[in-house]
Parts: sequence; C-alpha cells; structure tokens
Amino acid sequence: MTWGWTGVRGTWATEAAAESMRLMADHGVNWTALAYSALQDTAQSTEVRFREAPTVTDDEIVWAIREARSLGLKVCLKPVVNVADGTWRAHIGFFDQDVPGEPTWDEWFASYREFLLDAARIAEAEACEMLCIGCEMVRADAREAEWRALIADIRAVYSGIVTYNCDKYQEDRLTWWDAVDVITSSGYYPIDSWSEQLDRIERVVVDSGKPFFFMEAGCPSREGSPDRPNDWALPGGPSGAEQLRYYEAMFAACDERPWMRGFMLWDWPPHLYSASDADSNDDYCPYGKPAGAYLRDAYRRRAGGA
Repeated sequence: MTWGWTGVRGTWATEAAAESMRLMADHGVNWTALAYSALQDTAQSTEVRFREAPTVTDDEIVWAIREARSLGLKVCLKPVVNVADGTWRAHIGFFDQDVPGEPTWDEWFASYREFLLDAARIAEAEACEMLCIGCEMVRADAREAEWRALIADIRAVYSGIVTYNCDKYQEDRLTWWDAVDVITSSGYYPIDSWSEQLDRIERVVVDSGKPFFFMEAGCPSREGSPDRPNDWALPGGPSGAEQLRYYEAMFAACDERPWMRGFMLWDWPPHLYSASDADSNDDYCPYGKPAGAYLRDAYRRRAGGA
C-alpha cells in the first residue's frame, strides 16, 4: 500500500501519521511505498525544489521509514516530482534538440538527479528494500540515455532494488527496462479491460525476464469510477460498493497471472479520516469501506498460503 502522499511538510512524524500507518499495516499489508513529492513551477521549469516546503524534510522521511519498519513492513521509497501549477508530471518536457535561451532536458535532469540522489542516500542509510526512481513521466520516458545515466549514478550510492513506475498503457513503450531490477506501472485500467491489458503486459514481462508488480493500482469509492479509475476528480456520489466491485475484478484478473508479484495499492493518507466518515469518503483509500475488509482478507489469505 502507498502511504503518505503527497508528503506535505508537517503531516509526517506526528501521532496521527503513526496511527494512520498502524491502521494500514493492520490490513495485511507487508510492503509500503512511502511517497512524497517535490515541486517544479511549470512543466517547462528545470528546477526541482525538493529542499523547500511543502516537501517533507529528510528527518520526516527517516521517521516514516523507521515507523514502517517498527510495524514489520518492507519499504519502497518513492520520491516524485509534481508541477506547482497543477499540470500532470507526464507533460514535463522540453525540445528534443537544445535551443539557445530555452530550457533543456540536461538542465532538468541535473536538478532531478539531485532530488533522486538525496532519496537514494536516505534509502541506503535506512536499508530500504526498494527505490522508485520516477513516476508516470510519459514525455520523459523517451530520454533513454539520461535515464540510464541517472540509474548508474543512483546505483553508485544505493545497493537495493531499483524500479521505475511507468504510466498505464506505457509498459510496452519503454526501451530501458533492462536498466532496472523490477518493472512496475500504474494499473488504473477500466474494470472491463483487465484481461486485455494483462495480455499486453505479459509480453513485456516475458521478453524482459524481469519481475513485475503494480506500483499503483486502485479505484475511488465513487459512482462511475470502476470505468475510469485514474480520474480522481470524476463526478459521482460516494460508493463503497463500486470500489469493492473494482477490487474484486482486479484481484481476480491478476490472480490468473502467475508472473504478477502484487500491488502497491493507491493509497493511504498520513492523516486518516475517521471510520465513521468512511461512507461519505469518495477517495482511493479503502479504510472503513467494503474494499478494506476485502483487502484485509485477501492479503492475509495470501500471507498464510491459502
């Protein structure tokens, strides 16, 4: 399960955050992706401002790692870049060839590298099992040379598992999967398309010889969301039944694929709503909802070998 998004300074390393993580672990979770973001001003800015608020501090990140460890969880550290003006990070991009006076990919990757190496050093010092080096960077995915260079720099300071979280429908488009240890993606697929999408992903898994899991997957508890699970702003009333229907279909489809290693479900906030408010909550978190009970049972059955 993913915990902590978006990593707002002051929301980690609190009693509420500790209780939130404890309740997450109680759902049979054995891995967590500790996800936090740093901002750049626009999709064409080249400075990733990871030392500034609202990004969590290094001390807060270390607190979250150690808190997860105390609960018996394995940790994937997941630093993510976001755009301050609300543009989705998939649209971060620059000219293919440098033009004088215009921002460049080299400038952006230099700043992004500082952000990722900071995370890599923390992950190494705290013995995190995995580091995710990017999330849904669709326009940047084509910059193969830059990603390979970044991965080499990360491996010089971090000795654990390295992965990259590509966006949905992009699994068969990346050309540098061989540079990471595990293939992961955001599996926000419409409820009726799981078989088709898993067939496509299976070809990537077989060709690469790499393990695969969904670094993100899930569905809001909202009417209509099973058909558009990636749309966090889709209009519709709260519906725990719809979220449960999606979870059941997703788990059933993935259970049929022996190469599927699991999920890092989206998501669990650092400040959790009360159980009494679960019926009116229409976000991705399954706490207090039918999908939460289903998830707890499913994860515990798997842990017990059932």
